[in-house]
Parts: sequence; structure tokens; C-alpha cells
Amino acid sequence: MSVNLLRFLPLLLLCPLLVQSGPRIQYWETPAGVRVYYVHNPELPLVDLQVVFAAGSAWDGDRYGLATLTAALLDKGAGDWDADEIAQRLENVGAVLSTGASRDSAWLDLRSLTEADKLEVALETAAGILAHPRFDKRDFEREKKRLLQALKHQEESPGQIAAKQFYKLIYGDHPYAHPPEGEIDTVKAIGREDLAAFHRRYYVARNAMVVIVGAVDHDQADRIARRLTDGLPRGEAAPKIPPVPLPDKARTERRLFPSVQTHIYTGIPVLRRGDPDYFPLYVGNHVLGGGGFTSRIVKEVREKRGLSYSAYSYFMPLKEKGPFVAALQTRNDAASSALEVLQKTIRDYIDQGPTPEELEAAKKNITGGFVLRYDSNAKLADYVAMIGFYHLPLDYLDRFPRQVLQVSREDIVSAFRRRVDPDRFQTVLVGGGATNHGKKE
Repeated sequence: MSVNLLRFLPLLLLCPLLVQSGPRIQYWETPAGVRVYYVHNPELPLVDLQVVFAAGSAWDGDRYGLATLTAALLDKGAGDWDADEIAQRLENVGAVLSTGASRDSAWLDLRSLTEADKLEVALETAAGILAHPRFDKRDFEREKKRLLQALKHQEESPGQIAAKQFYKLIYGDHPYAHPPEGEIDTVKAIGREDLAAFHRRYYVARNAMVVIVGAVDHDQADRIARRLTDGLPRGEAAPKIPPVPLPDKARTERRLFPSVQTHIYTGIPVLRRGDPDYFPLYVGNHVLGGGGFTSRIVKEVREKRGLSYSAYSYFMPLKEKGPFVAALQTRNDAASSALEVLQKTIRDYIDQGPTPEELEAAKKNITGGFVLRYDSNAKLADYVAMIGFYHLPLDYLDRFPRQVLQVSREDIVSAFRRRVDPDRFQTVLVGGGATNHGKKE
């Protein structure tokens, strides 16, 4: 299993690229309190399933990396099966299973043929993994060692260092501040008993959601949802993530690193999923830094001045305020100039907003390619999981293009001026161009 750090990030950024006529999503709850989201798609004899828990790294406590390690060990042994037996059971019926965790959520994904005997084996295996993970000592030590090696490797990457420091700076003491994969010292401190306790608390029915997309009818979908989750204790929903406080003032942190480029991140916490300002900010950012080579940031930083090949901005809504991020990589000797241009471009855009031509082009680009992104059960299951996990309307995919087209220049200017305050931006620079290692201003 690979550690998935940002479960819904591609969906949050690319959701507008779905079909204009969204699927019919049906919703119900099982007697145990599991929320179920189902889409009938009979084109292929396949079903894609997801079981999602509010069990991401925001609930790690002081054991940073706990949610990630717990998810990683789920399919390494369960009940009477070891990891090899689990893999063999799935391979025998042509099923594919994976697990992962992000800041907000943890999940199990399963793809299976709908042939009854093969589907039953796949469901039995997944249900066992969810309800009775073994967390064997040997598997635990191996996975922990693998994670520690990955964390050590990240220490050699200025981009990874900058991203981590950026989150620490904008979130302070909030649970979103630490990376889902944890830190070396905190991962070293995690024991098998921590995984078992985390699993008992958060992998429970009232904290679970099931997504079913494929060639099964409603009754079959209901049986599948129960089959996957009936072995879970009823439990309670996870406590709410605390609100995110805004930084009180702008701060800049520069760190020396022996690299040919300096990596720069700047931004601020802004958006919860479902925020009423989402559409003006999303469409507006497409012009500012989310539209590739046509965006303002790319034109100012790259095309006009040749300061960076890669420069961009995005919003990443989460359960609580996710970040607005503007980032670039530049030559070490151009770091100060590139940051100055980036900050001025953002300030000018907040003041002026997009031109009519820019806004029209952004809307066409966002709404024009829906059908190209709607081509598999698995992709649809990801979007339905996003809708369910963040409690968005069931017709969200139908609403999306309409709401994009309704955004005006005035909406964008108003939202950016109210929500994106450069005087509170937190900025991190990591690379050889820095001169004051670890100094904060």
C-alpha cells in the first residue's frame, strides 16, 4: 500500500472536469448507522467500493503518523490470514484492494467483478481486514521501518521540506499542521498498541461511510454495504476537528538547503468544503494561478521575467479551513525577486480581479471538458466519496457547472478581498539562495 497524503486533493482541484449531467446518487443508512452512497452503472460487470472513515491524521493526537500507519497495516494481516494469504485471496478472484489516509480521512478501496462467488470472496476479505486487523509485530516493524525511510528521504528534498514547514507555519498548533505521514521522532514513538487503540476508536460503524458504484442493483448494494461493515462495532462518530485560527500577521521563514533552486510557498488558511465563497474563489483562482500557462502568476513570473518554470496557486478545502497556496521554484539568486513578483501579482489581482475576457475563458475551460473526465467507475466512486464525506448535496455534480457559470467579476473581487489577506500570509523559502538559516521575520 502506498501512503496517500492528500486523498481528495485531485478531486478538489479537478471536480469541474466531470460530465455536465451528473449521475443519480442514492443515499441511505444501514441499521448500524453507516452512511451509504450508491450509483448504478451497469456498463461493465464490475463494482467499485470505498469504505471511508473520519480517521485521518487530524485525529493522530501527539502520535503523528498514527492514522497513516494504521491504514497501512490493515491489509497486512487480518483474522486467520497473513498478508500473503490476503493477497492470494484477492488475486484468485481478480479483485484489487488498497488502503490509505490523509488529513481528514482514512479509507479502504475495493474493485471486484460482480460474479456472485468472486464478489463474495472479495467482500469477505475486505470485511475481515476492516474488522479484525492483526497488527502483527513483524508486519508492524517492517511498515514502520518503511515509513521512517520515506521520512528520511523527504529530508533530502527541499520541496518536501518547504511544504511541511509551510503547513506548520499556517496552522501552528492545529492538527492540520503536521503531515499525515508523521515525523521521524513521532513515528519512532508509535507502538502496536497505539494502532489497535486508534482502530478501536475510529474504525466503527457510526464513523463510516460506504460508496458503491457499479453493476449491482439497490438491494445488492444494500447487502454489500452491510457485508462490509456489519463486523464493525457501532461506536461513535469522531469528534469534530477544531476550528482553524487565522495567523495574526505575515511571517517569513527562510532555510538554507544545498540545492540549485529555492522552493517558495506562501498562503493562508481559507476554505472549508461547502463554503459559500468556494465558487468565486475557485473560478477566480483559475485566472490567478490555477489555469496553467494562461494564469496571471505564470505570465508575470515565467513569461515576462523568466524567473520560474513552475508557478501556480490553488485552494484546497478541507473539513476545517484548508489552505490557499501559491508556490514556485526558482534559481537561488532570483528567490527574492520571484517572491516579490508573486506577492505583487496576488495583491494586484485581489484589488482588480479578472478581466471580462479572462473570466469568460476560465468558465469555458472549467466547464468545457466534463465528459473527458467521467470514464470509469473508480473515478466516479472517488467523486461520490468526496460528496458524501464532506456532506455536499447529492446533485452537486449537476450544480457545479451552473454555479461556475453564475460567478461574476464582482463575486470574485468580493470573495478574494474578504478571504485572502496578504497581510496575514505565511511564507517559506527553502534552498541555496537563503542566507539566514531557520530565521523567522
